[in-house]
Amino acid sequence: MVGGSIPSAPATIHRPPSATIMANPFRSSRIFFGELIAELKKADWPTKAELKDSTIVVIVACLLLGVFTSINDFALINFVDAVTQLVSR
Repeated sequence: MVGGSIPSAPATIHRPPSATIMANPFRSSRIFFGELIAELKKADWPTKAELKDSTIVVIVACLLLGVFTSINDFALINFVDAVTQLVSR
């Protein structure tokens, strides 16, 4: 809100009291990390056996997908090469 001005007194801007006080930036970081740790403690973490089994499943799936992709890539290259040779004759 801007007050009126007259030649003897310039216009002033009225700000709420909270706007003039600078907040401590470390306070919000401390609150955030405190809440983060509290939420991580609530999480249900896997046991070592579950973690090992899940890791094995992911590694096997990656290997199978890699083999599948390699076979398809090889087949597609040979197919395109065969078609190219037929067309260029």
